[in-house]
Amino acid sequence: MFAKARTYIIMHKNKEVASIRKDGYCEIYHRDFMPYNLYFEVQTQDLDERVNNLTNFYYWCSSRVLSLDRKYAKEILNFLDKKQAVTDKDRAEIALSYHCLTLTDVFWVRKQDEKLFFENISLYRHSLSEAFFDVCLRGVNPTLQNQEFLTQGKVAGDISTSGVAPKAWLRKNGEIFLYKDGNINEVNAELLASKIAGCFQCNRVEYFEEYYLGQKVCASKLITSEDKSIVPMEFIEVYAANNNTDRFSIVLNKDAYNYYMMNIIDYLIGNTDRHWGNWGFFVDNATNQLTELYPLMDFNKAFTAYENIEGAKCLTSKPTMAQKQAAIEAVSEIGLNQIAEISDEWFYDAKIREMFFKRLAVLKEVESAKK
Repeated sequence: MFAKARTYIIMHKNKEVASIRKDGYCEIYHRDFMPYNLYFEVQTQDLDERVNNLTNFYYWCSSRVLSLDRKYAKEILNFLDKKQAVTDKDRAEIALSYHCLTLTDVFWVRKQDEKLFFENISLYRHSLSEAFFDVCLRGVNPTLQNQEFLTQGKVAGDISTSGVAPKAWLRKNGEIFLYKDGNINEVNAELLASKIAGCFQCNRVEYFEEYYLGQKVCASKLITSEDKSIVPMEFIEVYAANNNTDRFSIVLNKDAYNYYMMNIIDYLIGNTDRHWGNWGFFVDNATNQLTELYPLMDFNKAFTAYENIEGAKCLTSKPTMAQKQAAIEAVSEIGLNQIAEISDEWFYDAKIREMFFKRLAVLKEVESAKK
């Protein structure tokens, strides 16, 4: 993996943040600009610590490439002549082949002797070939003609996008959009949940209806840029562990309001997919500092645990509790914050409509008692 270059440089835009050699020896040049899920022991002679440095580097690189549980992952990797990597080291090799670029942040990696600048390879400027759209969204290989136009840079945005559902990026009229496919129930759930969330005073990604090859899909605008990145909560957990704090303290200190609103919305829509990769923080790229929780997204698993009033286990609370309890605690803290009425006509299923309004009634009663 390191045969062609002894040292890799971890970059934040054009700032050299840290370096790592094949023997695990590391240097950190700008500690405040380190990735939140990467930790190095610097200038150490301890063999175990240097092995850990390499392990941490492989893990960080591997977190920047699609996982094999992503639908059509095998088709994507086969098309790019990449092996279906299982280990972090194998996945790191794939990520390094396109400089570990993603559309979530502005970190990347270059070889020590490589003359390359961020503006030359930034996905926000140069990626997203429509020729690769079919294989990501439907698992259909592009035509031979389209294949000729594909490069590592053009496909990096798609191969680094996390999540299980089939998805692909598309640039239209100077803006970048994410298209998400899946079965029609997931598409309808995501569209309805996004519409409901828009009736409350909270930050959420707006999903809108599009059609691709005659089938309905969800689409949304890219929320990151060269000025603003996102860091999922699983990365914050790594950062917290290495800085003698915990993620709940960080969340409540930085953005308690949107944390509580997340628990309210997830209870109302029966979202069972709020794992650590599905929520997190915006980061100001000028300082690499956390600002606020990024908008609620990924609603395609909404209304899946919707048989009873309690809801499923809340994945974001401490201590463990049901979604109903977490939502009640949230309303007690900040109120319900509903800003628009929700129409019966929006619902495509009578049972879903009935359960939604039952849950809403529970929270309205809590809000009334609070007043």
